[in-house]
Amino acid sequence: MTTITISGTPGSGKSTIAKILQKKLNMPYVYSGMLFRNLAETHNMSLSEFSKYCEQNEQIDRELDDKQVEILKSGNVILEGRLSGWLAYKNKINAIKIMINADENIRASRIVNREGGSIEQRKQEMKHREKSEQKRYLSSYKIDLLDTSIYDLIIDSSEKTPDEIVIMILAFLNKGFLDN
Repeated sequence: MTTITISGTPGSGKSTIAKILQKKLNMPYVYSGMLFRNLAETHNMSLSEFSKYCEQNEQIDRELDDKQVEILKSGNVILEGRLSGWLAYKNKINAIKIMINADENIRASRIVNREGGSIEQRKQEMKHREKSEQKRYLSSYKIDLLDTSIYDLIIDSSEKTPDEIVIMILAFLNKGFLDN
């Protein structure tokens, strides 16, 4: 039984990659960001506003994280989320931890293609969200999102297609990291 976490920055392509990987491996896939987005919607807030709200309301992050830990403990799943790798690491859950990142301009462009708006607007929102998350996670969990030392595989998606990245992940898994 294998558990895989896919973490990364907003717009890095982690959702697309996780969905393709799910099909290739025929494993359950959970997107923790949807839980966060649904809560933001429930509170009638943008992601940026909701991130700021969460800075003052730590219990929301805790609830989301408890759900992710429960999912990770059940095993045999691909869990995509900003903190999924860190949650596996901190809770000593055996998982293959993958980090996806990309150049800021490329990430902003991807978000514009997906959600509209301007690149400058999206860059500002990304910066605000990343700053908010960095502050919250450092304060609440002593997790430094800039520390990538816990990841088994780090991929820059700036100049790669999602299919190329999935091939890289599958090659990594086939080197003996995937249960047979």
